[in-house]
Amino acid sequence: MAFPLLLLGASAILVLASNKHSKQGSSRLLAKNGQKWVKPQNGAIVSCGIFGVFEHSGIWLDGNIIELKGNGLIRGISPKRFLQNRSGKQIYVACDNNDRPVTDNTVAMRASEKLFHYCEYDLIRNNCHKFVWSCVSGKSTALTGFSELNSLLAEHYDCEIHWQKAEI
Repeated sequence: MAFPLLLLGASAILVLASNKHSKQGSSRLLAKNGQKWVKPQNGAIVSCGIFGVFEHSGIWLDGNIIELKGNGLIRGISPKRFLQNRSGKQIYVACDNNDRPVTDNTVAMRASEKLFHYCEYDLIRNNCHKFVWSCVSGKSTALTGFSELNSLLAEHYDCEIHWQKAEI
């Protein structure tokens, strides 16, 4: 009985933290933008919804997704596994104004260099979005939620970020 309450409390904290910085983002953003199908490229930023409230993000690499797992392991998994045990049935790709995936080879290289490393995972202070941003920017920046990731991506790539459905 205590575990569901703990999970609910952690979820509420993350929602509040994410909303605090909300310029753009939420699972509704993923569904709203996803009108086109896009083929992910190595180094592309991908995301899926979790129970209609949260998002999980990772980096596309050679048909797999590099993610920071909740136990702190950075691993490569299949798109099917990326969606497993989550409410989202669709993977989305961060795209520019012309619906091209925003990426470069450096993002893919940074993600692959981190494979099989462990870091101290924290739902608020060191989560999947911070991992993704570190692959994009090469910096360890304080980052809590998906909306912050969207804002940083928009600034980094100098464009509005549109999340389109991944053609897998």
